[in-house]
Amino acid sequence: MAAVATATATQAAPAHRVPNRPNLVSVGTIIWLASELMFFAALFAIYFTLRSVSGDEFFKANAANLNVKLSTVNTIILVSSSFPCQFGVFAAERHQVKRTGSILNFRRYGMREWYILAFILGAVFISLQVFEYSSLVRDGHPISENQWTSAFYLATGFHGLHVTGGLFAFLMVLMRTYKAKRFTHDQEISAIVVSYYWHFVDVVWIGLFFVIYVLK
Repeated sequence: MAAVATATATQAAPAHRVPNRPNLVSVGTIIWLASELMFFAALFAIYFTLRSVSGDEFFKANAANLNVKLSTVNTIILVSSSFPCQFGVFAAERHQVKRTGSILNFRRYGMREWYILAFILGAVFISLQVFEYSSLVRDGHPISENQWTSAFYLATGFHGLHVTGGLFAFLMVLMRTYKAKRFTHDQEISAIVVSYYWHFVDVVWIGLFFVIYVLK
């Protein structure tokens, strides 16, 4: 009877559950991106402060020098890069590193192909931004010209540096897939946190584009 009671108590006792803890790398990345959000919030504050001091008419007159059509195309390119980036995450989650079909068959793409595509779009964005800077400088609008140019180059320039950092992150993730013999859980996490960062810089650029180019 004691053995039966012990067995019954054992069956009735709730099973011990292993806590499902969040990945520390993902949590750390989210916290770091929150601090980066504060950084860009400060840049927005600088822009609006200089605009309030200098006057809207002064900022509008200087913003007329911007190539809005080029920047609109560039914005579409950068925002579009989030789609292959996210598709790369989906491929990483199912541990599909490379494509299993023709290069023209997007449905068979693996993480490598999607991340390479996102990298190319990001590189095009940086190239067009450098072209815009060179055009402004050539027309006599360097960063030291006035308050508007200082605010413009600071805000968009720091964002460009962040995009460049994202491009290096893509390269690091891709290089790990070529060096490793098999795709591991750590590589999957790395691919996911890079996507967090890339989506972040995309969203920040949408805000910058709206404030600088649309509300000029």
